[in-house]
Amino acid sequence: MVENNPQPATASPGNLQALLGSAPSASTFEDPVDSMIHAALGRFSGGFSPLSLAQAWFDWGIHLAVSPARMAELSMQAIGAVDQLLDLASAMARGRKCEPCKHSLPQDKRFRSPAWSEWPFAFYAESFLAAERWWDEATSKIHGATRHDLAMLNFVGRQALDCVAPSNFVLINPDVLQQTIDDKGANLVRGLQYAVKDLQRLLENRRPLGAEKFHPGKTVAQTAGKVVYRTRLAEIIQYTPTTETVRPEPVVIVPAWIMKYYILDLRPENSLVKYLVDQGFMVFVISWKNPAPEDRDIGFDDYRLEGILPALGVAGQITGARRVHLAGYCIGGTLAGIAAATMARDLDGRLASLTLFAAQTDFKEAGELKLFVDESQLAILDDIMWEQGNLTASQMAGTFSLLRSNDLIWSRLINHYLLGQREEVSDIAAWSSDATRLPYRMHSEYLRGLYLNNDLAEGRYIVDGKAIALQDIRLPLFAVGAEWDHVAPWQSVYKLHLLTEADITFVLTNGGHNQGIISPPGRVDRHYRIAATPQSARHVDPKIWLERAAYREGSWWPEWGAWLAAHSGQPVAPPPLGKEDAGIRLLGDAPGTYVLG
Repeated sequence: MVENNPQPATASPGNLQALLGSAPSASTFEDPVDSMIHAALGRFSGGFSPLSLAQAWFDWGIHLAVSPARMAELSMQAIGAVDQLLDLASAMARGRKCEPCKHSLPQDKRFRSPAWSEWPFAFYAESFLAAERWWDEATSKIHGATRHDLAMLNFVGRQALDCVAPSNFVLINPDVLQQTIDDKGANLVRGLQYAVKDLQRLLENRRPLGAEKFHPGKTVAQTAGKVVYRTRLAEIIQYTPTTETVRPEPVVIVPAWIMKYYILDLRPENSLVKYLVDQGFMVFVISWKNPAPEDRDIGFDDYRLEGILPALGVAGQITGARRVHLAGYCIGGTLAGIAAATMARDLDGRLASLTLFAAQTDFKEAGELKLFVDESQLAILDDIMWEQGNLTASQMAGTFSLLRSNDLIWSRLINHYLLGQREEVSDIAAWSSDATRLPYRMHSEYLRGLYLNNDLAEGRYIVDGKAIALQDIRLPLFAVGAEWDHVAPWQSVYKLHLLTEADITFVLTNGGHNQGIISPPGRVDRHYRIAATPQSARHVDPKIWLERAAYREGSWWPEWGAWLAAHSGQPVAPPPLGKEDAGIRLLGDAPGTYVLG
């Protein structure tokens, strides 16, 4: 049931239909008993398919076994690493210091303390990092083995290595050891108390301690506005103007529904929504409903039909604008790209521009998240979700935590339980614990159609019975990638240049999937690179782009604001909130009700 549906002429949702045909039902291809057993196996293995991992191990092992030259090379590298470690031990015995963090990844902060440069701790760290490097080499360049299998084996092996990292143990972590001596063991007692409390909260399905301070509408998501439209999947929020004049074209933002929208409207000082409003833009944001098990049959295209299309229609009717700026974040950006391509195919000219934040349109090399996507893995996930009706928040959070296990798991365990230091929960950390669920059908369509088959980039994606093509998008495009993004690697986001025939302004910001996007002016730890590529320009690969792009300190937000202004009309008097004569009534204050679910 749709409330206050204004029925714009070009935005009628029409009949709801699946995007890629019927989602696979467990009962259509296997016995329900088999499905139940497979689901139980998947839950026991944390959502991983043991069969997929076994296949990867066999693929690696059998091809390595028939590659004696490669085995000899790996053996020599292992011997060389041991020799280097012995040389290091000898040099440190003569007073030389070592800097292990020079050999770790940029985002790995475990060995940055000066104490790790002392004997014997530097030796422990260097030994561990040497094992990591050797494993990376051992799971690459194996002739005949598939890239997916090698990447999966590398990922699982690194997770296992992280479990035995020297930073995890009291006696060989110099910082923890010194803290234990200074506190006479009180830090370990505090850590044990914290661990018991955290375990209790986990078993009770409660959010982390301190997250309750960040409540939507009270301490976060405070930007003034009204809910002006509601469907079964989305609430459309219109924000109150704060300037005397506004740009005539509204900005419609499509957040991801795998997280709640207020990542874009945290506190006033780091709210992208407030920033845009204060820059003189009329802003509309979609707040997605958190689906329940009974919503299992909601499909991927339903989010376009009951989210983006109504939002565009409402924004256009309220403001009277002929064209609208559309922006999407993460999977919301992927959907925005699909919507823009569909509108281009159907000669719907209501879009003024398209902006994508950390959003992929080509999923062939979609980063570590794609390790969870093969037929065996998807079969396990299908069986789990068929029983549950959706992917739960805890299951999804566990997957994303593994992608950044150093930051999100091990560093926190060390600080909380070994050092006995409680970190104050930040607004982003509290938001990330306010997780959402994913409907069974949508999740299956998304992973199979986009991640597994890459249908969108390869021209097989079907909307309303006909294929769409991203190259039909001729709008001005603004795209943002983040340097350390594990969910949407920036090189994958950059592939938009290959898929469209449009002018593209591309920004590469430092940070990850969330911190890179939430980059307000005033932060001293932010920088970005930016370059505009005209439609007529020759293609430049990501490495060359990185060398040529202009480097700038600070936030990229002003760049986007100036870009939007350059593609907008002259400022006009702001419109009212809602439009009573069009049946668009005010349904309540922002942030609405769906965000609380």
